[in-house]
Amino acid sequence: MQVSSLNEVKIYSLSCGKSLPEWLSDRKKRALQKKDVGTYKPRVRCYDTYQLSLKFERCLDSEVVTFETLSDDYSKIVFLHNDRYIEFHSQSGFYYKTRIPKFGRDFSYHYPSCDLYFVGASPEVYRLNLEQGRFLNPLQTDAAENNVCDVNSVHGLFAAGTIEGRVECWDPRTRGRVGLLDCALSSVTADSEINSLPTISALKFNGALTMAVGTSTGQVLLYDLRSDKPLLVKDHQYGLPIKSVHFQDSLDLILSADSRIIKMWNKNSGKIFTSLEPEHDINDVCLYPNSGMLLTANETPKMGIYYIPVLGPAPRWCSFLDNLTEELEENPESTVYDDYKFVTKKDLENLGLTHLIGSPFLRAYMHGFFMDIRLYHRVKLMVNPFAFEEYRKDKIRQKIEETRAQRVQLKKLPKVNKELALKLIEEEEEKQRSTWKKKVKSLPNILTDDRFKVMFENPDFQVDEESEEFRLLNPLVSKISEKRKKKLRLLEQQELHEKEEEEEPEGKPSDAESSESSDDDKDWVAEVRKQRRLLQQEEKVKRQERLREDRQTVLKPQFYEIKAGEEFRSFRDSATKQKLMNKTLEDRLKLEAKNGTLSVSDTTVGSKQLTFTLKKSEQQKKQQEAAKLHRQERKTLRRSAGHLKSRPRRGRPFH
Repeated sequence: MQVSSLNEVKIYSLSCGKSLPEWLSDRKKRALQKKDVGTYKPRVRCYDTYQLSLKFERCLDSEVVTFETLSDDYSKIVFLHNDRYIEFHSQSGFYYKTRIPKFGRDFSYHYPSCDLYFVGASPEVYRLNLEQGRFLNPLQTDAAENNVCDVNSVHGLFAAGTIEGRVECWDPRTRGRVGLLDCALSSVTADSEINSLPTISALKFNGALTMAVGTSTGQVLLYDLRSDKPLLVKDHQYGLPIKSVHFQDSLDLILSADSRIIKMWNKNSGKIFTSLEPEHDINDVCLYPNSGMLLTANETPKMGIYYIPVLGPAPRWCSFLDNLTEELEENPESTVYDDYKFVTKKDLENLGLTHLIGSPFLRAYMHGFFMDIRLYHRVKLMVNPFAFEEYRKDKIRQKIEETRAQRVQLKKLPKVNKELALKLIEEEEEKQRSTWKKKVKSLPNILTDDRFKVMFENPDFQVDEESEEFRLLNPLVSKISEKRKKKLRLLEQQELHEKEEEEEPEGKPSDAESSESSDDDKDWVAEVRKQRRLLQQEEKVKRQERLREDRQTVLKPQFYEIKAGEEFRSFRDSATKQKLMNKTLEDRLKLEAKNGTLSVSDTTVGSKQLTFTLKKSEQQKKQQEAAKLHRQERKTLRRSAGHLKSRPRRGRPFH
């Protein structure tokens, strides 16, 4: 993949082979590329883009001037040959062949009427109706010959470019000419130098009213169909015929190409956006729809494929190009030629080749030289025959450094949770010392994981070793923590006295360490019991202290301030409330159930159900009694309506 840039627009060439210097002769280039210059039989190839492979290949009897697919897939293809034959292909292969009276140069398909319009070395425009399967009466133009043609996809207008530099527009419905544009006269400006009559070599519609015309003298004229004067005239400055014209609507660009260069310019101002100049002559250009991929047909067996990210994303079938170009943008590299080695002047002095400066063996480039890579390896082997041993030692040294980098550094302990960090370091060392390896994916180390970085930086995450949970979950922490504390003291002293210390290879664990670990395993149950007894004793001492404090607070005189708006509560109520709060939850529930404010019942699933009943005030009780008396009084005074009977109403019935 080669990368070029013009006007800060990156262009990636996807079809380039070896990257060879420009100063090489053609003979050397052919030798390096192993290029087989020859002719081959005319053929057509169809590629499956989603599989990135060749689908089929068909050989033809003569060269193809142009072709077009009439369907969405490859089931209907029409080929115009240079021997006046028109060949139709279906999905299975060759289908039908017919002939036109004159040599054809271009053709277009009119979809509403199923007509093929052929232009060539005659004033007639031949019409072949595909529905009826026969030729219709041709269109008679005023030109001696017609070069190109196109059909507007919006309103169906047919346009033909003549050899006299004119564009004739026809209405297929009436088969009559509706307009004539003299492009040859409009392409001549004061600054242009023209040696021959401009003829029409390219023609392209865009939308309903826009048309671009290319001439044989290298000008591109942009027209609005409502006017006979061009909106813009763009000169390629090469004097070569325009081969292809395309519109890029997303950026308002026009892509015009001759046999030497592809120019992309703004259709409103004519300002150059970027340009592309391949090594070989260009025959045609194809812009993949809604993407930045550009394909060219060149005078070479290999098709030119270019990717321009500014024009649009890569097609769906090659979306990996976006990732490749992003990586190239992040890591730009200088141009490196195959079979050549770039050396500086210092490298030449080390190799003893300074006397070759100025000879054909060295080609000056920027701050150094290019030399043949075979010569470079041969001289380097002669100068330093032990280069392989040095290379081997360097590789061994790199492997050792990699293993040391992976090893956890003991002297770099965090500020928070030092003992936990030391425990993780010891576990990591034990894994490295082990001679056997499990065939499972190793878990990441917490010390090197960014998700747990705050745990060793924020003091709020400091482990409380005096808490009950920590002591019960870690029964051997007392014995192990003492060892780690001693080790931490030694490490802190080592950090103060020695700033840099080389790591030494670690040996096997000693018998003392293994015996200590086995003793720890045996004393695990005893240590758990011991910790539980200590916790019970501590809890008993705390309970006695709380009772002593409660007694002192009860014996001391207490004064209360009665605020305005609050009811006075006696000291007896506060004392009963304090006694109630000191009781357990079971005693309080029983007391509440006895008073009638709380009921406890068992459910069918074995759980408990609590029902709370709110106590009613005296005022609420009086209101309920008054309402009850009122209802009884209404019952005694109420008269029954049983003596009233309904009588039918006389009159007209209701409909």
